[in-house]
Amino acid sequence: MVAPASPFATVPEAIDDIRRGKMVIVVDDEDRENEGDLTMAAELATAED
Repeated sequence: MVAPASPFATVPEAIDDIRRGKMVIVVDDEDRENEGDLTMAAELATAED
């Protein structure tokens, strides 16, 4: 039986996305606040973001 794919990226994948100018959502544990923060490289941010 094949395990379902995780809906989450790995940390290295997220860092790579940030380097490419993408915005990622960093989430904490559901036992904590269970919230997400939008994260991106500040030097790549534009008014449209």
